[in-house]
Amino acid sequence: MRQPSETALPTVDDVDFKSLYRKTIYEVRTADHWTLCITRYRPVPQPFPQPIFGEPVLLVHGFSQNRHTWTSGEFVKNLLFFGADVHILELRGHGKSSLALQHERHEREGTRLPEDLDYGWDIDDYFLYDLPAAVDGVRRVSRRSKIFYCGHSMGGMLGYGYAGIHRDLDGLITIGAPSDIGRGFLFIRLVSYLTAVGPPVDAALSVASTLRRATFRARAALGSALERAGGPRLARRVEPTGDPPGRLEFNYIPMDQLLRAIEKLLSGEGYKRFESLSRFVTVMANPSRVTATDIRWLLREGGEREPRRVIEQFARWIRHGELVCYRTGYDFKRNFPKITIPVAIIFGDLDRLASVESTRGIYRGAKSEYLLWRPVKGNSHLELTMGHDIRQICYDIKNLIEFAMERRAQRRPSLPRRDP
Repeated sequence: MRQPSETALPTVDDVDFKSLYRKTIYEVRTADHWTLCITRYRPVPQPFPQPIFGEPVLLVHGFSQNRHTWTSGEFVKNLLFFGADVHILELRGHGKSSLALQHERHEREGTRLPEDLDYGWDIDDYFLYDLPAAVDGVRRVSRRSKIFYCGHSMGGMLGYGYAGIHRDLDGLITIGAPSDIGRGFLFIRLVSYLTAVGPPVDAALSVASTLRRATFRARAALGSALERAGGPRLARRVEPTGDPPGRLEFNYIPMDQLLRAIEKLLSGEGYKRFESLSRFVTVMANPSRVTATDIRWLLREGGEREPRRVIEQFARWIRHGELVCYRTGYDFKRNFPKITIPVAIIFGDLDRLASVESTRGIYRGAKSEYLLWRPVKGNSHLELTMGHDIRQICYDIKNLIEFAMERRAQRRPSLPRRDP
């Protein structure tokens, strides 16, 4: 722990954000050939107490999000104020871990392209490949054998599974992350059955693809006939341009476009109507606990396309009350009792996705000596990482890390005494 100076101690509001860190971006490679980006905010020593200085914390975003989950507000600043070494992972296909990056590395370095590059991955891929690569990367650059994991929403759910089978975490913090997704929330349970429209959509796209290709061939044949008949000008107007159309496929949900459309609706009077509606029903965010600027910036910059297979796996989890890696059969819930590291489960009391009912399973299942289960008053889902109450949430994270540090020090063998 860094020692305080004799001057008056500042608050986080008194400190310039950029004075708290040195920022770098590094890459990790997964076992299935994805290149992922991790943004690191390495703490800079300050003249005030930084009780968790240098302790590495991996932040993992949720469904259809990216690094801006954590940077839209002052979440990172609050952790840096305490001295945390912050590492923000962007899962495959999200943010800087983009499809474009995979092609760039392939063309420049000859790296192998992932087989699921065209939005062919699911939640199992995040769990089996992205998280192990990220944790190993943070351990390597921080030179620590164990690190702290903090996940929001889906990122926290992945953390439940990871902590039950791996032993390279010193602590687990989840924010807005249900362990029984859909429990107590009838609407999302009903929505989970909408994935049944997938096969009809596939059939419709197959028919549309056939018609497009047939039209292309017909126009090409007619153009050739007109050319032979001596009508080159008309032939040029009829003949199709470019390559034959490819097959239409339903591979992803364009959440980025959807969220940007919502952001536009929340401009001006739209945000006032949103505030009025929230007095009766809270939809993903409580505008009284977050600024309009922050929520609109997150919607505009923080959304990503999410593969269809991810949606379908979530829907299956909801319908069957499961939390399972289907590829290996690993059951997250059955392994909750194997979680013995310090755990903090933080959620909003207005959040229908992660509520008392849907987080009770992990609270009862984990066998941690340090186990915090806390609702944040007046909060829903999105503002937990960017709203007015993140300071208290970051205090909870600091407290968990300090507890782990104390336990680590107690386990450390004492040095042999040397007589003078």
